Amino acid sequence: MLPTLPARDARMLFMQAQGLLDDPHRRANPSNLARVIDGLGFVQLDSINVLDRAHHLTLAARLYDYRPRHLTHLLERRRSLFEHWTHDASAIPTRWYRHWKPRFRRFAQSERNGRWLEQRMGTDPKKLIAHVKRRLRREGPLMSRDFEAPRGAPRGGWWAWAPHKTALEFLWRTGVVTVTARENFNKVYDLTDRVFPEFARLRTPSPREQLAWACSTAMDRLVVATPGEVAGFWKDVKPAEAARWCEQAERSGDLVRLQIEPAAGGPPRPALALPDWEKRLARAPAPPRGLRLLSPFDPVIRDRRRLAQRFGFDYRFEAFVPAKKRIWGYYVLPILEGDRFVGRLDPKLHRDRQNLEVKSLHWEPGVRETPARRRALDDALEILARRVDATTIDRPKPR
Repeated sequence: MLPTLPARDARMLFMQAQGLLDDPHRRANPSNLARVIDGLGFVQLDSINVLDRAHHLTLAARLYDYRPRHLTHLLERRRSLFEHWTHDASAIPTRWYRHWKPRFRRFAQSERNGRWLEQRMGTDPKKLIAHVKRRLRREGPLMSRDFEAPRGAPRGGWWAWAPHKTALEFLWRTGVVTVTARENFNKVYDLTDRVFPEFARLRTPSPREQLAWACSTAMDRLVVATPGEVAGFWKDVKPAEAARWCEQAERSGDLVRLQIEPAAGGPPRPALALPDWEKRLARAPAPPRGLRLLSPFDPVIRDRRRLAQRFGFDYRFEAFVPAKKRIWGYYVLPILEGDRFVGRLDPKLHRDRQNLEVKSLHWEPGVRETPARRRALDDALEILARRVDATTIDRPKPR
């Protein structure tokens, strides 16, 4: 008989690994932030700024006094993080840089075999790419706007802005250039061998090394997972490869098999866990008191299927849904209370008047808006307002 893990225990282990059981009131500084991101594995960067950038919301949910300058310090000064692709653009610990080399190679090969370069960069993409590299080598860090067509040049064709932007993105995706900074969230590019000379020269991992790294680091941050969740963590290996690795890890004793009871009921689902999962669970502290507002791109939210099975929470991101078809709102933040999601809140920051507006608030079925819960929500909104420099809050009226 396999051990059966209640959904609450499974989510507590996941929250512990993802930094949501740590004290969010502890000191926020670059060193503590680096530890948070290392525990997460990466933090997804996103451009939507109706309230704040998603990466800032993700980090502030774990360190209440977090400020964007802390992340900028790690990315642009300490260089302990670099920006590249997982599921999307992300900030990743630089110590893992060489494990992105297989990804660089795959992207270069796939694009050279396709028509994307020709369609986006004209009939001579190699010439354009060489021109962009020469300018970077000669002038140093540049942005896409530095390649705009000179006055009087014909629009379209080789001198158009879009082909140069495409060339820069191709060079970034293939590891030739690095995003060395952001200005108003616009990328600043430089040659990788100038930004990370020691990492650029590192050996590319073999397929076997890469698979072991991707799966083992994923399990360290999931603790309990299915092979599909292991493959999906970095989005770097195929599900069949992750399944074979999990089988081998189970045979060697590096993983154990168990089953998880879904939060909404139903038959237990098979999964794998780190061998010390019981000790981890025994050491897990109680979740911090109060309510926390999570980013729609928080790693706990990202996998909707896991979210439903572990937490019984059905979340849909509606920013790209036509307004008339939205149920909850444009940029809805899940509300976490302890180890449960108890509601969802749609905020908007009016920067011109430094006002944080709560456009809608929905409690989950069976969750009552008690005075204590209302006070906890007010505290969470105050923390958010300080983070985004809002001086006033338009709170929803009690029901």
